[in-house]
Amino acid sequence: MVEQVRRHPLAAQTAELLLARIKDGEWPLGHRLPGETTLAAQLGVGRSTLREAVRELAGKGVLGSRQGAGVFVTALDVTEDWDVVLRRATIASVIEARIAIEAEAAALAAQRRTPADLRTLRRALAAREARGEPVAEHVDADMAFHRAVLVAAHNEVLTQLFDTFLPRLRLAMIDMLKIRPVPSEAADHEAHIRLVDAIAHRKPAAAAELSRAHLSTLKQAFT
Repeated sequence: MVEQVRRHPLAAQTAELLLARIKDGEWPLGHRLPGETTLAAQLGVGRSTLREAVRELAGKGVLGSRQGAGVFVTALDVTEDWDVVLRRATIASVIEARIAIEAEAAALAAQRRTPADLRTLRRALAAREARGEPVAEHVDADMAFHRAVLVAAHNEVLTQLFDTFLPRLRLAMIDMLKIRPVPSEAADHEAHIRLVDAIAHRKPAAAAELSRAHLSTLKQAFT
């Protein structure tokens, strides 16, 4: 017997039940849902209630309507807001994501950087070398350097992904450096110099490895 919706608000209940059936695999990704009349009868709700439930799930990216074709499954679950995901994530997880993004970005930067990109990178490198500045200012200078590498890759998607990490990462870095300063500021800065040199000399493999090694060392400090 098909489970029916019995409580109010009906549209929200209907949306929850539809989502549960999608998660259970009743309708796979890309599959068309039954017609409106059939589905409303299965759920024991009116067609207007069903339409409202479909609109709710469409707004969350789970369902999509195609003119004259019906309603299709476009995702198997509701995607959480990035801010929620990042607030819950450990800083190590955020750095792992940075490794995936920035190592590739460093390789692309070595292939695509322009003379203007290189000038920006070298200015950012000089700015992060300043000694005796407050921790927050140093972190901001470091973040500006790493973002300059992303920009030099000329991939807007990678840059936007990095930007989503910045608020979470900035606060974590400030907290960590106040408690546990970098063992060797000179060695840390030298790693950034080598990265810029690899990008300047158009060495994608070396740039990617230097970025990965630096961020892996950073991750170890948080674990």
